[in-house]
Amino acid sequence: MRGFWGLMRAYWFSERWKEAWALTIIIALLTAVASKASVWIAEASGELVNSIAFFHNPLNMSPLATLLTNAGMLVLLVMIKDVAFVGVRHLFSSTLHRKWRAWLNSRFNKALLDGNHTHFHVQHAARGKDGLIAEAPDNIDQRVQDSIKQMTGGAIGLAMGVLGVATSLYFVGQKLIETSTSVAGLEFLGDYGGAVLAFAAVALYVPANTLIAMKLGGILERLTIAIQQAEGSYRAELTTLLRRSFHVAAAGGENVQKEMHDRLYVGIDRTWGRLNWINAGYMSFETIYNFVAARIVAYGPGLLPYMHEQIDLKRYVTGAELVNSLISQCSWFIQVMPSIATLKANARRITDLAIAIENVQQPQEFYRLSGRSDFRYDAQHPVFGLTVKRLELMHQGEDAQPFLSAGNIRFRRGEWTLIKGESGSGKTSLIKAINGLWPYGQGDIVFPEGVRSYYAAQDVKLQQVSLKRLVCLPDGDEAHADARVAAMLHKAGLGDFIEYLAAEDREGKTWDQVLSGGQKQKLMLARILLHQPGILFLDEATGALDLDAKIAFHQAIKDNCPGITVISVMHELEPPKAANGASFYHSILLVEDGIALKTPIVANPPMEVAAALVQPFPVDGARLRLARIIRAKGKRPGLR
Repeated sequence: MRGFWGLMRAYWFSERWKEAWALTIIIALLTAVASKASVWIAEASGELVNSIAFFHNPLNMSPLATLLTNAGMLVLLVMIKDVAFVGVRHLFSSTLHRKWRAWLNSRFNKALLDGNHTHFHVQHAARGKDGLIAEAPDNIDQRVQDSIKQMTGGAIGLAMGVLGVATSLYFVGQKLIETSTSVAGLEFLGDYGGAVLAFAAVALYVPANTLIAMKLGGILERLTIAIQQAEGSYRAELTTLLRRSFHVAAAGGENVQKEMHDRLYVGIDRTWGRLNWINAGYMSFETIYNFVAARIVAYGPGLLPYMHEQIDLKRYVTGAELVNSLISQCSWFIQVMPSIATLKANARRITDLAIAIENVQQPQEFYRLSGRSDFRYDAQHPVFGLTVKRLELMHQGEDAQPFLSAGNIRFRRGEWTLIKGESGSGKTSLIKAINGLWPYGQGDIVFPEGVRSYYAAQDVKLQQVSLKRLVCLPDGDEAHADARVAAMLHKAGLGDFIEYLAAEDREGKTWDQVLSGGQKQKLMLARILLHQPGILFLDEATGALDLDAKIAFHQAIKDNCPGITVISVMHELEPPKAANGASFYHSILLVEDGIALKTPIVANPPMEVAAALVQPFPVDGARLRLARIIRAKGKRPGLR
C-alpha cells in the first residue's frame, strides 16, 4: 500500500477478496441496470409527451387512457429505478464502504501496534540518502480515521460514477449512431457523417478542458493536504489541552494556550483562503465550460446538414441535445475533479503513513539513516542476571557525541539498584536504552534468558478498559482469576475499588479520570505484584506518593516478588528504607558528567547479590576523576 493504485486494490486482493468482489459485482450490475433504466425512462417520457401532443388527434381513439397509461408507466419506471436499483445499490455501496474501511483500519492498527513498537518508532524522523530529513507523519489519528473514511467513500463514489458514465455513453452513443445522417462534403462516410462530426466535436472540446481541470485539480490536491495538516495540528493541540487542562489552569497559562491556538489557526485560515480562491475559479471555469458545451459545441455538428436541408429543425435540436448529453457524460471527470483531488489527497496521507510504517520495520536500520544506532540485544543464563557492556547514548546526527557512557555493569538476580543523578543527566534515557526504547547509541544489553521484565514509568496513562484488564495488562483479563486480581489491588492499597473490578468506568468517568496520580502508581504496583516480573524498571514510578506510601510500595514488592531485580530512578537524596531501618537498595548507579558508575551501599548484602557488588578496586573520587580524564581525551573508560 505504498502507492495510490496499490492502496486502491489492496482490499480486493486480500484474504477478504470474496467479500470485496461479491459486493463490487452486485454494485456494478445494479449500476448498469440503472443506466438502462434511464433509457427506458427517456422512452417513456417521449411516449408521455407524444400522448399529450396528440391528445386531440382524431385518430387517437382513447386519449385519456393512453395518457394515464403512459404517465403511470413513467412513474413506475422511476420508482423501480430509484428504489429497486439506486436505493439497493446505495445499501450495497455503503456496506462496501464500511467493510473496506474496517479492513484498512484493522491493517493499520495491526501494523502500528505490533511487537516492534512501530507506533513509537514511526513518530521519529530520519535522514534519507539525499541528505534531507524525512519528517515523521503528522496527525496519525487523522490519517487512520478521517483520511481512510473519506478516501474509501470517495473512491467507491467515483468508481460508481465511472461505471455509470461508461454505460450511459454506450446508450447515448448508440442513439447518436441510430439518428445519424449524411453530411455534405462527407458523403464518403454515408449516413454516419453526422455521428462522426458529433464525436469529433466531443473529442476536441472535452480533452483540452480536462487538461485545464487536471491542472487546477493538482492545486486543489496540494491545498487539501495542507489544510488537513493544519486542521490536524489544531485538533491535536486541543486534545492535548484537555489532557493538561488542570496544569494550564493551575499555572494560569490560558493566555499562552490562546496564543498557541491563534497561531495554529492562522495556518488554517491562510490555507482555507487560498483554497476558496481556487474553488471559486474552478466553479467559474466549470460554468463557462458547460455553457459553451450546451449552447455552441453541441449545436455545431448538426449545423452543416441543417443548412443544407438534410435534416429538419426537430432532428437538428434532437441531435444537439444528444451531443450535449454525450459531452455531459464525457465531462464527468471535470465535474468531479475537486472530489478526485480530495480522494488523492486522502490517499496520499494514507500511503505516506504506510511508507513510514514500512520504513521502521527494522528500527536500527531506520535510525542509522539519521545517527548511530548499534545496540545489540542478547540473552544469557539467568544466573548471570542483566548485563550492560560498553554502552554509549547519543542524540540524532552522524557526528553526535555520547552524552552518557557506561562500561561493564551487571545487575544480579535479587539486586536492587538505585540510579541517581541530576535532572537531564540521562537516567531515564539509560533505562529506555536497556529496554530498546532509545534510538541512538551503541553497546550490548544482555538479558537473562526466559526472565520477564516490566517497565513502570512516572506518567501513567490508563486505557479505557475494565479495572481488571488494567491490572492484568499486558495479559488478557481471562488470564487471571478475579480473586487473585482483587488480592493484588488490596495489597497495593486500592482495596476500595475491588467491587468495580469488571467496570470500565465509575459514575461516567474512565479510570484514567477517576484515579489520582498516586492511585495510578498504586495500580502499577498491583500489576507488578500480579505478574511478578524477574526484572523491574521503576522510572520515578513512586513520584506521586508520599514517604509512607513509597515505603509501602517497596515493601510490597520485596515481600511478594522474591528474587526480583529492581533498577530504579528516584530523585530522593537517600533511598527509602524499610520500617526496621534497612535499605531496600543494595547499590547505587551514579550518573555524573556523562559517566555511569555502580557502587554498593550496604555493608552486608545478601549472598545472592554479593557477587554483583564486588569491584576490582574501590570506586572512590580518584577513580571518578580518572574516568573523567579518560573521557576528556576521547577514550572509552573500561569501567565495571
